[in-house]
Amino acid sequence: MRLHLASHRFISSCRCLALIIAGVLATGGLAGAADHPTAKVNTTNLAVTDQVVKVGILHSVTGTMAISETGSVEAEKLAIKQINDLGGVLGRKIEIIQEDGASDWPTFAEKSRKLLVQDRVATVFGCWTSASRKAVLPVFEKENGLLYYPTFYEGLEQSKNVIYTGQEATQQILAGLDWIAKEKNAKTFYLIGSDYIWPRTSMKIARKHIENVLKGKVVAEEYFPLGHTNFGSVINKTKLRKPDVIYSAVVGGSNVAWYKQLKAAGVTAEKQTLLTISVTEDEVLGIGGENMKGFYSAMKYFQSLDNPNNQKFVKAFKEMWGSDSVIGDVTQAAYLGPWLWKAAVEKAGSFDIDKVVAASPGLELNTAPEGYVKIHPNHHLWSKLRVGQWDENGQAKVVYESELIEPNPFPAGYQ
Repeated sequence: MRLHLASHRFISSCRCLALIIAGVLATGGLAGAADHPTAKVNTTNLAVTDQVVKVGILHSVTGTMAISETGSVEAEKLAIKQINDLGGVLGRKIEIIQEDGASDWPTFAEKSRKLLVQDRVATVFGCWTSASRKAVLPVFEKENGLLYYPTFYEGLEQSKNVIYTGQEATQQILAGLDWIAKEKNAKTFYLIGSDYIWPRTSMKIARKHIENVLKGKVVAEEYFPLGHTNFGSVINKTKLRKPDVIYSAVVGGSNVAWYKQLKAAGVTAEKQTLLTISVTEDEVLGIGGENMKGFYSAMKYFQSLDNPNNQKFVKAFKEMWGSDSVIGDVTQAAYLGPWLWKAAVEKAGSFDIDKVVAASPGLELNTAPEGYVKIHPNHHLWSKLRVGQWDENGQAKVVYESELIEPNPFPAGYQ
């Protein structure tokens, strides 16, 4: 898509956004390739020359998950363009090889193998669902590739070959349930999700927290196939059970039908508290703000965050992808991936995967759009939990913000 403003204004915005990585680069980001000979920075036969380094983008741009993953692609391309405008990485411009996972987990595995074995990319930014991540993980570990994974997820995983830029369960699920239980004096919960690993594992964790910690009750728990569009029966059940909270992990295109049918059945925020861990601005764009009004999402990022760095990020994103585009939690987390990779490469002085991985723990972004983040030795990010309440315009008002939460992908008592 063409830029809407003159290129010099866009590059100016890029230079402002370069502050995102201020203080984390151990070597100069504008150093030329001559300062870093290819023979020294690429000892493992990656797709790196004196002029170019190739990276992969692997998301669903077709199928039911495209509604969620398209924003990640856009954010990664924005970050890469900004990095290239600033001189690239170790003096080399980034070239993108993009593949479509097509909302199909075996396809993700196949495309990841192509990117790592055939294309020899230096890193991959990609996946959204846990099913797609689980499908590619054996490939990345066998071929020693590096994946930057942007989605909030269930935790219970840690890999040398993955940097998780989204939140894990203790940062999103547990913190969000603690808030809703206190804020709404909630005791009864109806759990609803799509039928694959992330919602099922997330609800298993949620149930344990509700029952064992909050001393509440799960009145029902139901799952629906990806792409499911008929929620009439479960909506009737929620109306009969009258839970204090509907806790939702419906994903992808199914969200459009789910929330439209809730409103059509009279299940609105005036009558029913609903907290979701799977709806961001990207989904609301398809759902319609009028169908989400008053419901809550538990995320680490909302487009409405009021800080100078987020304002610059939103401005640059809309200049590149259009004034009607929106930015959700995973989109912002995807944007962090290329910057964190650049920081790690330049700290390591090498594109070699093992050296980049070793350089990653401790890297911090003081002015990321979401605020301060730092890579933990467990490859997850320190971050905050925020609860947003949706308005009819498809934006969320942040009604709660936690302190910085240390990532803990293997919480005791929840496995």
